[in-house]
This record gives sequence, C-alpha cells and structure tokens, in this order.
Amino acid sequence: MELLIFGSLTDIIGTNKQVIDNPVDTEMLKASLLQQYPSLGQVPYFVAINKTMVQGNHPLQEGDVVALMPAFSGG
Repeated sequence: MELLIFGSLTDIIGTNKQVIDNPVDTEMLKASLLQQYPSLGQVPYFVAINKTMVQGNHPLQEGDVVALMPAFSGG
C-alpha cells in the first residue's frame, strides 16, 4: 500500500511517501504510525483513501493509496 504524507506531517515522518505492509484498516495504520512516530499524536490530521476523505475506521485493501494531510483552515 502506498502512503502519501503532506504538509507539516512530512517533518514528523521524514518523507512524503512510503510503501507499507497492508494494514487491515485505518485504525491499525494510525496505531502503527503513532508507535513509529510518537509526535504524530500531537497534531491533528485527516486521512484520505484513494483521494476520498474518510472519518472513523475504514477497511484497507491491497493497492489502496492512503494520504495523511494536516488539518487546514481557510480564511
């Protein structure tokens, strides 16, 4: 599965793209990332699967592209 990282989250993770083993769902993905990058728990971010923003826990399938995007505000 391809993981794309945007904005300030790249500073925490250290890259803008990773290929990761297929987690079962978004909660498993977040838990794994939090274990590897504890600072990720300090910033709000959104998750998108295949260019669609999701909330809550969603199943993931092989070949999905998941994006992590920092919370944004408009003005």
